[in-house]
Amino acid sequence: MCLPSKSSGGCRGMETSHPSLFQFLISLHLQPQLNFQDLHVICIHLELHLRLHTLCAYLNGAQAAVPFPLADIHTEAVQAALAKHKEQKMALPMPTKRRSTFVQSPADACTPPDTSSASEDEGSLRRQAALSAALHQSLQNAESWINRSVQGSSTSSSASSTLSHGEGKGTSGSLADVFANTRIGRSWVRTERSLRVQTGMHKGSNRSSLMDTADGVPVSSRVSTKIQQLLNTLKRPKRPPLKEFFVDDFEEIVEVPQPDPNQPKPEGRQMTPVKGEPLGVVCNWPPALEAALQRWGTTQAKCPCLTALDVTGKPVYTLTYGKLWSRSLKLAYTLLNKLGTKNEPVLKPGDRVALVYPNNDPVMFMVAFYGCLLAEVIPVPIEVPLTRKDAGGQQIGFLLGSCGIALALTTEVCLKGLPKTQNGEIVQFKGWPRLKWVVTDSKYLSKSPKDWQPNISAAGTEPAYIEYKTSKEGSVMGVTVSRVAMLAHCQALSQACNYSEGETIVNVLDFKKDAGLWHGILTSHGLKPEAICPCATSPEIESSRPGRAILSMNGLSFGVIRVNTEDKNSALTVQDVGHVMPGGMMCIVKPDGPPQLCKTDEIGEICVSSRAGGMMYYGLAGVTKNTFEVIPVNSSGSPVGEVPFVRSGLLGFVGPGSLVFVVGKMDGLLTVSGRRHNADDIVATGLAVESIKTVYRGRIAVFSVSVFYDERIVVVAEQRPDASEEDSFQWMSRVLQVQPDCLHCVGPASVMVGNLVAGKRIAQASGRDLGQIEDNDMVKKHQFLTEMLQWRAQTTPDHPLFLLLNAKGTIVCTATCLQLHKKAERIASVLCDKGHLNAGDNVVLLYPPGIELITAFYGCLYSGCVPVTVRPPHAQSLVATLPTVRMIVEVSDRAACILTTQTLMRLLKSREAAGAVDVKTWPTIIDTDDLPRKRLAQIYKPPTPEMLAYLDFSVSTTGMLTGVKMSHAAVSGLCRAIKLQCELYSSRQIAICLDPYCGLGFVLWCLCSVYSGHQSILIPPMELESNLFVWLSTVSQYKIRDTFCSYSVMEMCTKGLGNQVEMLKARGINLSCVRTCVVVAEERPRVALTQSFSKLFKDIGLSSRAVSTTFGSRVNVAICLQGTSGPDPTTVYVDLKSLRHDRVRLVERGAPQSLLLSESGKILPGVKVVIVNPETKGPLGDSHLGEIWVNSPHTASGYYTIYDNETLQADHFNTRLSFGDAAQTLWARTGYLGFVRRTELTAASGERHDALYVVGALDETLELRGLRYHPIDIETSVSRTHRSIAECAVFTWTNLLVVVVELCGCEQEALDLVPLVTNVVLEEHYLIVGVVVVVDPGVIPINSRGEKQRMHLRDSFLADQLDPIYVAYNM
Repeated sequence: MCLPSKSSGGCRGMETSHPSLFQFLISLHLQPQLNFQDLHVICIHLELHLRLHTLCAYLNGAQAAVPFPLADIHTEAVQAALAKHKEQKMALPMPTKRRSTFVQSPADACTPPDTSSASEDEGSLRRQAALSAALHQSLQNAESWINRSVQGSSTSSSASSTLSHGEGKGTSGSLADVFANTRIGRSWVRTERSLRVQTGMHKGSNRSSLMDTADGVPVSSRVSTKIQQLLNTLKRPKRPPLKEFFVDDFEEIVEVPQPDPNQPKPEGRQMTPVKGEPLGVVCNWPPALEAALQRWGTTQAKCPCLTALDVTGKPVYTLTYGKLWSRSLKLAYTLLNKLGTKNEPVLKPGDRVALVYPNNDPVMFMVAFYGCLLAEVIPVPIEVPLTRKDAGGQQIGFLLGSCGIALALTTEVCLKGLPKTQNGEIVQFKGWPRLKWVVTDSKYLSKSPKDWQPNISAAGTEPAYIEYKTSKEGSVMGVTVSRVAMLAHCQALSQACNYSEGETIVNVLDFKKDAGLWHGILTSHGLKPEAICPCATSPEIESSRPGRAILSMNGLSFGVIRVNTEDKNSALTVQDVGHVMPGGMMCIVKPDGPPQLCKTDEIGEICVSSRAGGMMYYGLAGVTKNTFEVIPVNSSGSPVGEVPFVRSGLLGFVGPGSLVFVVGKMDGLLTVSGRRHNADDIVATGLAVESIKTVYRGRIAVFSVSVFYDERIVVVAEQRPDASEEDSFQWMSRVLQVQPDCLHCVGPASVMVGNLVAGKRIAQASGRDLGQIEDNDMVKKHQFLTEMLQWRAQTTPDHPLFLLLNAKGTIVCTATCLQLHKKAERIASVLCDKGHLNAGDNVVLLYPPGIELITAFYGCLYSGCVPVTVRPPHAQSLVATLPTVRMIVEVSDRAACILTTQTLMRLLKSREAAGAVDVKTWPTIIDTDDLPRKRLAQIYKPPTPEMLAYLDFSVSTTGMLTGVKMSHAAVSGLCRAIKLQCELYSSRQIAICLDPYCGLGFVLWCLCSVYSGHQSILIPPMELESNLFVWLSTVSQYKIRDTFCSYSVMEMCTKGLGNQVEMLKARGINLSCVRTCVVVAEERPRVALTQSFSKLFKDIGLSSRAVSTTFGSRVNVAICLQGTSGPDPTTVYVDLKSLRHDRVRLVERGAPQSLLLSESGKILPGVKVVIVNPETKGPLGDSHLGEIWVNSPHTASGYYTIYDNETLQADHFNTRLSFGDAAQTLWARTGYLGFVRRTELTAASGERHDALYVVGALDETLELRGLRYHPIDIETSVSRTHRSIAECAVFTWTNLLVVVVELCGCEQEALDLVPLVTNVVLEEHYLIVGVVVVVDPGVIPINSRGEKQRMHLRDSFLADQLDPIYVAYNM
């Protein structure tokens, strides 16, 4: 870059040495991460750089020259920053209509939303550090020039520069002041006081270096006036600091729990360790446990060692000492010599081996355990893994990996029961190392040679086995037990229990761990693996009577012992566990902090010192020291001895006579408000309230959750199937009255394969079984609609199937069975002759609602083509409606032709259509107004069940155009289910006022009459615009029992005829004949609209029980339909707050935050539904809100796309539950949230009726503040706020809630709506509205089914196409 200069003095050297600085600065304005203030600070540094250069030239006697005009560079950088600032500001969509009603102040118009304070945030600090680092390198040379110049000059003038202080140190300090005072961010200068104090710290500082700007802000005089004025002009308006808006009163709001001054204090003396009786000396005691086995196996070979019993108590197998010795010997020899080669054995002494044996096979486990001891390998007993992803199994896998285990021993039966892959191999369990499985059945073992004997040495400190232990948090650790500890414990246990030769003991404990292992396999009534069995003397053996204590639970909560004899509900009765084991020593230490000895009346953790205890946690040296090497201390902190103790994890105390009492476990200790509660005590309290008839006794879990500075206790109990939720809540209330210190939340739950399913049962329901419903032979003889139509044309040719009415209520067209058959044959012939179509080609049907659409549909079926029904474009709005037609034709890439009328064909090729789409790209268009009358050849092509019958395209409420494939088998199953549900026969008449282009409306309009033979009276919904009476008068005239309509039709009648009931009576309209009035929709039932419709027209005979709704989705168009049989639709009130957490809690009518929901009709025959968690794909219970999954014969085959997205196909149509479904049923995901509730009503099958309630579409939910909101709930609240609100819709935009309301009054009322809308949303839903848009009526798009198109509305809002009356932003 060439820079002009006025002279060639010292300035030339500066140009040549620092051109990169200027080049760097000019390019910085293009960096997107820098804002205007960043560029401003760079300009300040640039001016400083030039001033330093001028000073250098002055001190050297050279002429000061400016290498380039400073103002030009500064102006260029500022203009670039302003342009970028303006570009970012214009990204906000601002509607443009009627701006005069919404006047912005200049500050508001020029300032984008700012939620930050005057202090610097983290991003500004990072920018400051980056800029300082970038400029420091460029300016360090200039600073060194000043130092050299000042030191070399004898005279300097402070008037020439404010940087000269007479000495180099002061100069450097002033330069540092410039960078210190030049901050980046909204507050870029320091206060006047701080500047003056800092400036005064330097010698020779001049007060003239400070000046005030126009608004009184002090700045350094080193900054030019022009730059400072520019900053004052463009900087953002001042805002109060953050503390004026929000004061952090967290400490005041949340009260920190304080100690209770009245709590009982321990009053006893400090305890001393308690010793057990001395361990006796036995002369013939074996040197090791393996030697004892060898002795008994050879001398007492036929004596029974272990007898296994089945569940009925009958002996299954008896293992003698001789068999135990021989089999263990064979296993030891096999492990050491037969698993690998002689040079590379698989196992060596000291290796770890996993023992995987079921709980019903103690014999094989005992053989494997002693076989490992004889082979000098370390056994690690674990549980049998059930599933691949079991949560507990992952922790076991971590233990196996840390122990370096590569070999697992098991039985043949257990190995066959393990989960396998498709290749028959054992699955790789999650978190487990890769294991080699060895079967230890006798037939797979090798007999040892006579000269081979195991190496049995005296017991030492080497590890004998590892026993796993699960902590409170779920982690698994391995407790290592040495051979000498194992032998010492056997000796102590035999002495304590007076075991002698020939005695029999009964063990019902788990023989793989803890006391069950010691009593059943080795020779405990113990505590935990670390301490094994420190206090196990049986009271029945001792001469003294068992000790018993009745303690106060209030005292126990404070950790002290107090006797309670008054209130039995607040007392805890505990019995001693015996004396200390022989040869052991015990003490009680405080559970928190250092291991200080407790007082005699104080509860603490039991610690044991014994040779019979565990030695360490395998591979965890740090945790081992804290558990196995505890040295108790006295009150002064001095150790009481040098003998290490082991923490047992149990809470207790030592009573009279050195009896040991255990009151709980450390893992079950819960601290609430400074008081300690034990989980076992809470469970005992709940069980002692009354006789347990509500929950299971052994299925109660207790844990705590942190709430601010404290904890709250949660109790989860499994509710019995025959109990109600009301009984559970009453039981919870009684528990709270007994123990008010804890918060007990009792929720019915059940455990299934490691997954928690909330509710009494899995939320699933089903319709009647199709296999058990009798039907005539016609179903078996004629499977498809085409065969059914041909059969009806032969048997009942003159039976009318369809009647089409106009707005006057007169019949304009009819179609009998024979007429429909003949017209369908002619259309099929035209398709083959003119269209040259083949079987499987797609044909677009473009017809107005009428019988022509029906004949064209069956004509396509006759020819083997696949019809695609499309709504025709509107002549008055081709620009808006024709692109949708074009899109469906393009998506149906194999659409061979378009069948339509002459009028619509001319419209598709008109000049107006050419302005909207490219009319030259239309496929072949055939009009069916003039069909050939000559006799046609038979061209009928019979279908197969898997062949496509038609494609169903529709636009969802989220604005997505989707098409699903319906097979012939699905169509037949759907028509049969509707026929059975509604009891449709040839003598029946139904009235249909629906759009016939997609979903259930198309099925009722075109398909059901042909299958069932009933007569369908068709009323196009557009005819109601001309005559609102036509639908109701038709129902009354023909005495229709079953009629179907949409929400839009019902709303038109409610609003238009609500005040004309007397006129309806005068016309003789009577609706008492109506048995079912079904609203076809794919949304939550609009209870308010259906109830209003029933109340308005009850005076003309409409029964309140007649109105009901249906439910269907894209994957299955008909899931629920009320029908004629079965109980009436039920309604429930649910808590709106719980619904946001995906929970369902029933409340009474009139309760605050209650929401009325209605059942979506009865489930169709052959349909099964289940409520599923959409994220985990696991089944949910009755008390949870989840996604509705469906399985039925008439489910769609899949999505129709030109790209065939197999992943989406499998996820929506062929998905399985993650657990709880042994049959592996294939389900289809509806995309709607709902729940199932078992009612007290009786279904047609005689069982209790299961009601399905639809809450809303999953794709439409709003995720705000971590909660799930349904738009219809917010819209309902907004619609109630003002009489002038005709319609309302909500959506989100960049985490802001946008509310669009249609104003049906005068525009002056628009200002009144904003505070009403924001207040009601805040009060009822606790949400802050970001934008309120007031528009004219009709702006919110609504589809033919009466559903709001919220995503289209959102797109129009972002594109500034709403043409609003008023817009209020609250950002």
